[in-house]
Amino acid sequence: MNPTISRLLLAAASVLPAAAIAAPEGSDARKFDFSTQAPAAGYTAVAPGTGYSAGRGYGYELGAAPGKPSFFSVDLPEGNYNVTVTLGGTPDASTTTIKSELRRLMLENVRTAPGKTETRTFTVNVRTPQIPAGAGIAAGAVKLKAPRETVQEAWNWDRRLTLEFNGASPAVRRIEITPAQTPTIFLLGDSTVCDQPNEPYASWGQMLPRFLKPGIAVANHGESGETYRDSLSRRRLDKVLSAMRPGDTVLMQFGHNDQKQIKEGKGGPFTTYQAEIKQHVDGVRAHGGVPVVISSMERRAFDAGGKVIPSLIDYADAARQSAQELGVAFIDLNAISKPFYEALGTEQSKAAFAEPEPGRTDNTHHNNYGSYELAQAVATGLRQAGVPAAAFIAEGYGNFDPAKPDPVAAFAVPPSPNFSNQRPLGDEAHAIQAGAGPSAARQ
Repeated sequence: MNPTISRLLLAAASVLPAAAIAAPEGSDARKFDFSTQAPAAGYTAVAPGTGYSAGRGYGYELGAAPGKPSFFSVDLPEGNYNVTVTLGGTPDASTTTIKSELRRLMLENVRTAPGKTETRTFTVNVRTPQIPAGAGIAAGAVKLKAPRETVQEAWNWDRRLTLEFNGASPAVRRIEITPAQTPTIFLLGDSTVCDQPNEPYASWGQMLPRFLKPGIAVANHGESGETYRDSLSRRRLDKVLSAMRPGDTVLMQFGHNDQKQIKEGKGGPFTTYQAEIKQHVDGVRAHGGVPVVISSMERRAFDAGGKVIPSLIDYADAARQSAQELGVAFIDLNAISKPFYEALGTEQSKAAFAEPEPGRTDNTHHNNYGSYELAQAVATGLRQAGVPAAAFIAEGYGNFDPAKPDPVAAFAVPPSPNFSNQRPLGDEAHAIQAGAGPSAARQ
């Protein structure tokens, strides 16, 4: 299934007035019943195969094949929502995984016994490109990349909540969607942070919601190929500042693409890069937010002794130095990634990175497993930094040891149905590599 089948390429969203994207405080809850029985009181019955239409404002996206994961969309204003799902209730046992928008992992392999149900709640964010005028912010819109964000990633920017029902035997019985004025964790970053639209690529930003309790939303504004400078020029930071409320958290991780500015003679890690970090931190603070600087994880590259060859150390050092000087929280994902890769080893570490073609490893971009582990590292970093949002870390998480990652063989998050071997934008200097030699990961 391709988002182009059922999206209008954001043409309508791009001209919405600011009032149309206000927080949905007065909106009523939306309730849907997917069972074959009479719907529960107050719920709208959804028959199998009910396709989405603008007239009804809900329905399944086109393209789902029988027995495959399906996508259910609901028209909603921009804002945060608590989604309560009732799973199971079928004669056979069920196992359900739910992702939102572009493959954001919300619920992982929730199992129900035959005839039994489980009720779970998670919090999601819906957004459009529009930027309402506010304190120090001019009205306008995010400068989306076409066609990447207007086609492949349109689900991240439209006025719909799209839920992916996945799993070995998914059984979604009922859904209740309620507007919620919850805290938000905003993400700004590059391809290793953003919501990747297709397998085999993934990012820690897509996995982070899995490790949070209900009551806090993750709004991922990262984008492939971008830098701190792009965040400013494309007005991604302005969008975040226009949507955030006092006390919200902003996680920022750039570096992979900022390196290109050195070759272009347009800056470096201890000059423009640090100045742009300061611009972001100052903006977040001015709007009452909590900024968190994150260093970029390393690429997959090993020396003959099985140690990671650093390629981003200057930018990691510059990020750390800026965080110290500005007095903000810092998560050293660069340092954490090294023992993680080394624990897996030169060969097995490939299992943490995307394989767009058989036998070819993308040594910059991660797959579901690698992103899942790095998301745990970020959650742990939030707890260690004492950030208030750490109070929402899910039970049993927040103590990730990179030297003892989860076994690759035990990882069981089901992949989404959409696949593309098109590489994410940016970081062209570190191409996909084949081969098994210790230095094969680097050009």
